[in-house]
Amino acid sequence: MVEEKKNEELRHLVRIMNTDLKGAKPVQYALTGLQGIGRRTAILIARGAGVSPTAILGYLPDEEVAKLDNTIEKFEDIVPSWMLNRQRDVTTGQDRHLLGTDILLTFREDINTLKKIRAYRGLRHERGLKVRGQRTKSTGRRGSTVGVSRKK
Repeated sequence: MVEEKKNEELRHLVRIMNTDLKGAKPVQYALTGLQGIGRRTAILIARGAGVSPTAILGYLPDEEVAKLDNTIEKFEDIVPSWMLNRQRDVTTGQDRHLLGTDILLTFREDINTLKKIRAYRGLRHERGLKVRGQRTKSTGRRGSTVGVSRKK
């Protein structure tokens, strides 16, 4: 097996889901370079694609990389619903798993929705204050000034 790796060339960048992943890493750690995929999720994706999680990503043939890409696309069918990162979506009501830029876009959209409906959390976001009930008397002073500010 070691001789095979010497003959094959290591691809330093492997493109999966429009993202360049480090080819020198094992599959289970390289896939964590995608937003929305952690270590446990990466292992499940690798096993679902029939690829060893400990195999080096840069040495995998194109067919196995394509299998990984397809498995990521149909990830929602492989795992139970409690493992998905967007359960009971507010707009659609479905269980989904968001990946890549979809995570950031959905997060911003959720915050904007809270602001539009004038929810308490939305107002706190608008004002740049703590949202989750933390104390604000003595902490979180970096963004805005609390109390008296000196004249320069």
